[in-house]
Amino acid sequence: MTNIPPPAQQTVFRPPTSPNFRPSPDNTNQPLQVGDGPHRGPSPFQPQPQPQLLPGNVVRPPVDPGRPHIQQPPPPPVGYRPSNSPGIPNQNWAPRPPSTGRPFNAAQPQIGYGYTPIAQTPNYATTATPPLPEMPVSPAITTTSPQLSNARIPKRQYPKQMAETYTEPTNIYDQSSYQTFTPVAAPGIPGQQQMPQIFTPAGDQKFAGPVPPTVAAPPYSDVYGQPPAAQNAMGTLANQFSNMAINGQPQPQLHTVHLIGFPPNVRDLDAPPPPIILPPKSSVTNSEKANCDPSYKRCTLNCIPATSALLSKSRLPLALIITPYRSIKDGDDPVPVITDTVIARCRRCRTYINPFVTFVENGHKWRCNMCFLLNEVPSQFDWDIQTNTQTDRWKRAELNHAVVEYVAPTEYMVRPPQPPVYLFVIDVSYPAIQSGVVATAARTILESLDRLPNEDNRTKIGFITVDTSLHFYSLNPNATEPQMLVVSDLEDVFLPQPDDLLVNLSEARTVVESLLNRLGDMFKDTQIVGNALGSALLAGFKLISSLPNINPGALKNREDTKVLGTPKESALLQAAEPFYKKFAVDCSRSQVSVDMFLLGSQYSDVATLSCCPRYTGGQTYFYPAFNAGRSEDALKFAHEFAEFLASPIGLEAVMRVRASKGMRMTSFHGNFFVRQTDLLALPNVSRDHSYAIEIAIEENITTPTVCFQTAVLHTTCYGERRIRVLTLALPVTNSLSDMFCSADQVSIITLLANKAVERSLTSKLEDAREALTNKVIDILGVYKSALTPAHTGASPQLQISDNLKLLPLLSLGLLKHVGLRASSQIPTDLRAYAMCLLTTMPSQLLIPYIHPRFYSLHDMPLEVGTYGPNGIIMPIPLNLTSEKLERHGIYLVEDGQNIFIWVGREVSPQLLIDLFNLRTYEEIRGGKTALPQLETSFSQRVNAIIGKTRESRRGVYYPHLYIVKQDGDPSLRLWFLSHIIEDRTDTVMSYVQWLGHLKDK
Repeated sequence: MTNIPPPAQQTVFRPPTSPNFRPSPDNTNQPLQVGDGPHRGPSPFQPQPQPQLLPGNVVRPPVDPGRPHIQQPPPPPVGYRPSNSPGIPNQNWAPRPPSTGRPFNAAQPQIGYGYTPIAQTPNYATTATPPLPEMPVSPAITTTSPQLSNARIPKRQYPKQMAETYTEPTNIYDQSSYQTFTPVAAPGIPGQQQMPQIFTPAGDQKFAGPVPPTVAAPPYSDVYGQPPAAQNAMGTLANQFSNMAINGQPQPQLHTVHLIGFPPNVRDLDAPPPPIILPPKSSVTNSEKANCDPSYKRCTLNCIPATSALLSKSRLPLALIITPYRSIKDGDDPVPVITDTVIARCRRCRTYINPFVTFVENGHKWRCNMCFLLNEVPSQFDWDIQTNTQTDRWKRAELNHAVVEYVAPTEYMVRPPQPPVYLFVIDVSYPAIQSGVVATAARTILESLDRLPNEDNRTKIGFITVDTSLHFYSLNPNATEPQMLVVSDLEDVFLPQPDDLLVNLSEARTVVESLLNRLGDMFKDTQIVGNALGSALLAGFKLISSLPNINPGALKNREDTKVLGTPKESALLQAAEPFYKKFAVDCSRSQVSVDMFLLGSQYSDVATLSCCPRYTGGQTYFYPAFNAGRSEDALKFAHEFAEFLASPIGLEAVMRVRASKGMRMTSFHGNFFVRQTDLLALPNVSRDHSYAIEIAIEENITTPTVCFQTAVLHTTCYGERRIRVLTLALPVTNSLSDMFCSADQVSIITLLANKAVERSLTSKLEDAREALTNKVIDILGVYKSALTPAHTGASPQLQISDNLKLLPLLSLGLLKHVGLRASSQIPTDLRAYAMCLLTTMPSQLLIPYIHPRFYSLHDMPLEVGTYGPNGIIMPIPLNLTSEKLERHGIYLVEDGQNIFIWVGREVSPQLLIDLFNLRTYEEIRGGKTALPQLETSFSQRVNAIIGKTRESRRGVYYPHLYIVKQDGDPSLRLWFLSHIIEDRTDTVMSYVQWLGHLKDK
């Protein structure tokens, strides 16, 4: 070790935390809330005794053969009190704080609708009688019997008006979209007198009688105690429409469309998924946000088959696409945060309370919508401990929002939340210096120091530079200059000193800035070409430029152009050195996440190095042929690196997905490490990362709905332990038609992309392409055989449901994508990086990545490119076919990673002046560039379109811009034309040929 005075250092490393941390899974360390109470006799809200579980998973209450069926008269409206009632008139009800015990009502027995418990025998038999007219319906008054003053205190009582609101609602939800619940009035029954209803925010119904002012009504109206005759009439009416409804709720109709001879309407790629139409009374509130927004979580099927056989028959995949931490754009609603630490969870399956549970026993208990266990409502659930006042239960976020975040109590921690630590590991070898990586990275870090998450002033920072030695930097807050400490022993790497290698950013800001200001010039005269990345990774790593070739993790140049496009190419896409996967697993155990920025003009072996981000929840960023001397390269890297550093992150995370009884998670796709069979370890929950999880049906589903709940336990970058919960409820069907008309083509292609990449890494690229093709053929074949009219001969048409009409087009785009396309011209690094993106991108980024957007610029309407009510007005997208290209036109194609502007040979000179400030076509310089900002209307509108393209989508990516001349550079022209996926290429058929191939199979 040698000490060298005042140099500085640079390195990038995604916040590691203390290596000895073991996060508590979100289903552990949570104390049980409150056990079931003693027997209280039959309840009008919960049949007694408990329902029995019969074979076939059918839950039915026990039947007393000796008990006659009694048709009861309708009850009085809520709040009604007869004139001879002995109740207290004009009683002012004040909120009562929750009691540790349960006040016993000795004066008033529990009175329910339709029957009254009058006998309690040793075997708990009950006798039901109609309520007497003189029996008052009044709020339960808390009293204590003198002779029972020493007895056990029963559960607390709500005022009667509030207690009666916990029965199930009868409003019908008319859900016209995936996230909208619109309550409509329950249909009236001819010949039946409508009962008075409570006045609620959901309707204009009113009732007679006073309501205690402090008791909130539920967000729905209901007709309580409806006589059986009316119920039977309702059932008869529902049966008359059984051919068009499930559980009385209208379902989307199956619309068959023809594919051959009809160009695909690419504008439908922006359409929402098929609507989720749940049965009536599915949600406890009528909130429009009760079901999960598809940008957070979506399913490949919005109608779940009731049996595994039906799922297998359909050939449709069943999976969830989850993006738990998508970025919040302007206009997006923030995720509600619950700060009172009241977390209600099922005692058996550990499901979090959500809008799809039901409340029973006067609201004292809630029934889990996953396993149907009764659970006590926490004593503080209806109480604001800060203001010491009663709160409105129906306004709680967890009952109105499918996506919520809890501030976790200490039970969810095994230690205090640790501060985020950013360790930057920077390659300072000769190739990195010559390409300008070091200077650009140092400048970007310096400019981003104020954007690092550090609101609580706890963030730590450190730097390591690496060539054939490791350079550590002592950043003593009391010093004015950093000190370099060099370690040349790469066989047994050690820390040169115990302190000041990782320092508090706020305390050592001056010395950190001094290091970054000097780092770009410190190694400018180096001639060292080696890179000991493996040794540097033992301390942490983030940024790398050239191929590591020394000691642990040394890699050789495996690029062999002779095997590209052959079955042997798959070997180049697999990790060459097990060191990096083993290191990544060790990082995951120590809560260290690795994000890699690979820059350089040489082979980098992205396939091997991407193992580190893959198993630690990080991401790989690749910049081929990077040269900081080109302003476009420097701008792209600086923008993405700065956005990455400023991104909110979740540390020390674990994620688990729960499903209703009868379903199980089977396969997981994305960047994480599977710690248990269903527990995903994520040292860092990166923003806008997507995860695909396949689901199997193990038992027949007998309930009308199923639910999927995702819980992510994590530490925010501001040091707060939180739990993000995402709940998705879906209807159940026995109809193959319902399955197809509810299938989500975007979710399906997202899953198929993940599975194709996995197949490529474990087998061969050809096997992945064949499996993708066979899956699409199977889906079309089932639809033809089961859901289209039989034909006597060969049909000239290929048919599919309207909501799946773009699935063949998207699958063709995936087959032609650089990650899977059969070609001998795709470098291995480029293909490996494309695979990394296919498995981590959310659907909003993935769809344009496999099916680029194509716009005509020269003839766009005058309002396009100007500001409208929703921002910049974009052109209408065109089909990706060269038939749209005209010699006098200017076109734009973008896939989220690159933007191409195609200029025709006979373009108007005036357009050239307005867009490029050039007079002739020959003056245009093709290749990577930036458009000039001119004062012309056309220039401003085109630049506005490019700006919105770069900013509108989620993620940190900043696409390069390329100018492509019609008769310009052949390689650039071929690259542009490879995005025109409806045309034929050398190895893949056109869209029309693809449809014919699918039909013939």
